[in-house]
Amino acid sequence: MSDTHPVIITCAVTGSIHTPSMSPHLPVTPDEIAQAAIAAAEAGAAIVHLHARNPDNGMPDQTPAAFMRFLPRIKQASDVVINITTGGAPTMSVQERLQPALTLAPEVASLNLGSMNFGLYEMLRRYHDFKYEWERPYLAESDDRIFRNTFRDIAHILESCSSNDTRFEFECYDIGHLYTAAHFRDRGLIKGPLFIQSVFGIRGGIGAHAEDVMHMKRTADRLFGKDYFWSVLGSGRSQMFTAVQSAVMGGNVRVGLEDSLWIGPGRLAQSNADQVSKIRRILEELGLQVATPAQARAMLELKGHDNVGF
Repeated sequence: MSDTHPVIITCAVTGSIHTPSMSPHLPVTPDEIAQAAIAAAEAGAAIVHLHARNPDNGMPDQTPAAFMRFLPRIKQASDVVINITTGGAPTMSVQERLQPALTLAPEVASLNLGSMNFGLYEMLRRYHDFKYEWERPYLAESDDRIFRNTFRDIAHILESCSSNDTRFEFECYDIGHLYTAAHFRDRGLIKGPLFIQSVFGIRGGIGAHAEDVMHMKRTADRLFGKDYFWSVLGSGRSQMFTAVQSAVMGGNVRVGLEDSLWIGPGRLAQSNADQVSKIRRILEELGLQVATPAQARAMLELKGHDNVGF
């Protein structure tokens, strides 16, 4: 990793993990997603990571049309870097998940670097009443669900988007995913600087212990040297702890209601901007500089705000 750089804050605004009944503050409609992304940028996020949802019931929606209900508004109101998911939801096919990034050519798109168990069923211990029929089975049936991204799937996504000059945020849920990134670099399908997002605390991936975080960074350093930027997200209550550990170790951070609905023990975050403001305050108290969108673009060698398809 680079020796000295400002810290990129990514905000993952809504995701596909949490369902609408879990928090009244989870953005669902296009207006809510746009407002949340713009407010997160104003609070200090250089990148916003975006999923779309059906505004009628909050179900994940991976159609390009769903993204177009809010992307132009965010672009017009803010210089923030927009990152579109190719993860979608574990219930979707690879082709379905690919379409927004392929069609809309964002500066950044996320890419999960492997197939994995993706267990959300333990949330049913905390949540019992649901507004929409899809929510309970979506969680309960995740004990028999695999998120699929085979080597062929990953290559297909990379090759399909190669003409778009879209950079990828490589989401690594375990140590083996780092080796997968190195494999595709060696095949010439990706080039540096890589943007590695280490994900901690999802059932099916690596845990969120401090030793796990250090192990992930040691491995990435060995594989990629100075040709990558490292970012970390922790799910649920591990969110802020892992973010701070990453920053202290020279990395970047991700927060947002996709990863955690909370701002503190027993306290729901009122907005994505609340979480961005909190981590920015911590970073600045540590004497670290928070990256602007322009600095993030320069670090990651992005194509620029005006060279997207929306």
